[in-house]
Amino acid sequence: MQELYIDSVHHRFGDREVLSSVFLNCKVGEIVGVLGRNGSGKSTLLKIIFGELRPRFMHLKVDGTVVNKGYLTREVAYLPQAYFIPYYLKIDQLIALFSNRYREQLLEINVVRSNLTEKLGNLSGGSRRFVEALLIIYSDAKYVLLDEPFSQMAPMMVDDLKAHIRKFSVEKGFVITDHYYREILDISSRIVLIHNGCNYAINHNDDLIVHGYLPD
Repeated sequence: MQELYIDSVHHRFGDREVLSSVFLNCKVGEIVGVLGRNGSGKSTLLKIIFGELRPRFMHLKVDGTVVNKGYLTREVAYLPQAYFIPYYLKIDQLIALFSNRYREQLLEINVVRSNLTEKLGNLSGGSRRFVEALLIIYSDAKYVLLDEPFSQMAPMMVDDLKAHIRKFSVEKGFVITDHYYREILDISSRIVLIHNGCNYAINHNDDLIVHGYLPD
């Protein structure tokens, strides 16, 4: 089965329990949006799946194989909230590092093609974030975790990024979280809410009101 699957996630920071028995799955062909208030554990969950953070307990499987860290399978790619690529690397170097299977398609994108020999740090904040997100989306990984991908971007750039995500949603699985919840509602095929350390399936916008995420 082509599926990213994690359940029984428990994690705490000091005396504060952030995640308790959380479950999440994402199949190839899905865009799973994860919503939750600040501090609810959305980013923590993505870090645990990728393998950046070790939880108190979890059960993680990638395509049916139990693993401890998602990145070790090379089937899971992760875009963190903050810039994560060194500013001094040039875009053509980064393409060689991140993308093999989809390299030619990545080179067709204007912001990439027109800045191939430019250092990433020389781009504007929005363009730098856009390029980092593209490198993750166009990577060879089957499952893509995006944490706040739309931050620092102008509305037109957000729409462009969503188009790239939709393009690959047929052959990849996406898990996306962002405080721009309208963008998550727009692009996701399924919504999960993290609230009080637990996960809830969201079938209608009214469910977000019931669980206190949106005001009545």
